[in-house]
Amino acid sequence: MADHPEVNIRFLAGVDAWIGVLGRLRDVVRQHVLAAQLAEVLAVRGPGLARVLDVGCGQGTQALLLARAGHEVTGLDISADLLTLFESQLSAESAELRSRVQLVLGPGEAAADLAPGPFDLILCHGVLPYFDDVGPLLSTCSAVAAGRATLSLLVRNGLAPAMRAGLRGHWADAVASFDSGDYTNRLGLAARAHTTEDFDQLLHGDGWRPYAWYGVRILTDHREDDELPPPDELALLLAAEREAGGRDPYRQVAALLHIVYTRD
Repeated sequence: MADHPEVNIRFLAGVDAWIGVLGRLRDVVRQHVLAAQLAEVLAVRGPGLARVLDVGCGQGTQALLLARAGHEVTGLDISADLLTLFESQLSAESAELRSRVQLVLGPGEAAADLAPGPFDLILCHGVLPYFDDVGPLLSTCSAVAAGRATLSLLVRNGLAPAMRAGLRGHWADAVASFDSGDYTNRLGLAARAHTTEDFDQLLHGDGWRPYAWYGVRILTDHREDDELPPPDELALLLAAEREAGGRDPYRQVAALLHIVYTRD
């Protein structure tokens, strides 16, 4: 990484905190709802197996789900600790599945060198909020995308930045959030919220068109990050979150936006 002086390493300071909340309610809701939305997009975009690049794959939750569905997956992440977690989960899978997964240590900004593709599906989930300028990373994603590709972005929702703070009774934070997309997240890191409009113009020049957008974590985001409820209750909770994520006005006040672009 010494050869990439402009690499953004902000997230590395929060890796331990991130690992500490894996498997808790907020993480489970995020991963479950995101996977359901991706499955919906892929079902409509057409059958067949895809070459997938997961930029900022972390512990590999989404990448493994896609590999289990038969896709060829490359996971790229700047954190060696998170890739170690990914490898640990991967070791429990079949040899055939493992043969379709490649893990690469490095920054998303270097994807064109480290994982040149081309890829049919590119995931960039929870990465862009740590960038003051998202343009170069989006350009890199475009550079490794196939001619008919799908791009899946997950970002903090800039449409309703005061919702969480307000629902939790943090009034000073709520008031400050109305006029600023900048915030400090639960990992203690400086981050930035976005809207669909932030990306539409940037991606248009590389041939991307808006396809769909969803909300992620709407009804539970303000709650404490608890242990999981009993299975029956969890199933209903997840069903409610899935439904809310695709409907107005609920998706507009979600914690996260899942924004999908296509290039044909």
